[in-house]
Amino acid sequence: MKDVDSRHWQKAMQSEIESMFDNKVWSLVDLPKGIKPIGCKWVYKRKIGMDGKVETFKARLVAKGYTQKEGIDYEETFSPVAMLKSIRILLSIAASLDLEIWQMDVKTTFLNGSLDESIYMMQPEGFIENGQIEKVCKLQKSIYGLKQASRSWNIRFDQTVKGFGFIQNPDEPCVYKMIKGDKLVFLILYVDDILLIGNDVGVLTSVKEWLAKQFDMKDLGEASFILGIQVIRDRKNRTIALSQASYIDKILSRFSMQDSKKGMLPFRHGIKLSKEQVPKNEHEEQFMSRVPYASAVGSLMYAMLCTRPDICFAVGIVGRFQSKPGPDH
Repeated sequence: MKDVDSRHWQKAMQSEIESMFDNKVWSLVDLPKGIKPIGCKWVYKRKIGMDGKVETFKARLVAKGYTQKEGIDYEETFSPVAMLKSIRILLSIAASLDLEIWQMDVKTTFLNGSLDESIYMMQPEGFIENGQIEKVCKLQKSIYGLKQASRSWNIRFDQTVKGFGFIQNPDEPCVYKMIKGDKLVFLILYVDDILLIGNDVGVLTSVKEWLAKQFDMKDLGEASFILGIQVIRDRKNRTIALSQASYIDKILSRFSMQDSKKGMLPFRHGIKLSKEQVPKNEHEEQFMSRVPYASAVGSLMYAMLCTRPDICFAVGIVGRFQSKPGPDH
């Protein structure tokens, strides 16, 4: 590995392998005849903090799930996540009623799910055990990249929290509530991020401690940064503001627009875009082939859905031309 941060990546990879062993994710076995093992690979990610700087280095061992065969390696794959509007609604309730908002993160999330199928995987690159080169990993737990990984984790989490007394919202399966007398707790799950919202510190503490016994958790304290969204709270005035300033700065840099002038409106008055404004010559074709138009629209859509409804109309307009954008678009 020749990356300037190779030392951090090596440490992250070692931590990931240790998590695999701690969770008894696989056992080394001989490959049964007639079975083709799936591959695996390393995926690296720098986690950026609220200040825009690298906070942690993450290395994930990911199964090549695209080689799995339906009916053999997996059956069902659907898994829900909390809707962003549900998160905003509960944050609004918390602000209005002055409720506590705590955040937790589940480490190595998908390793908590169990598998019903027999799946064999190649040993991870760089961590092949001495004298065991011919062996393969028989998966005993779910792993990132498997088609059923998210579903397996969600089923395990759902069964666990219901066993503690939480009731699932029938219209929003990743939102739960628990009522004990006048004590109220909401629990929101978004893949590996958990929000606990409630009116009693003692009850919230007991829920948090119980969750930590069930899963390997990281206590993040009062919620301040959720799904890349900064939570700015004024408890005195009972308000909560959501900001994606660091995310927007990041996408501006990604598309080389960090020095662009600010505008008062998301869409200039008088501009008319149409499907006829496609590239009209070879020069424009070559120019547009270098423009990551769909990626830019997708990045704007995430900001629009999370915190910027004011750009909804503009994003909706430019999103119409992703199949064949031209310079005017």
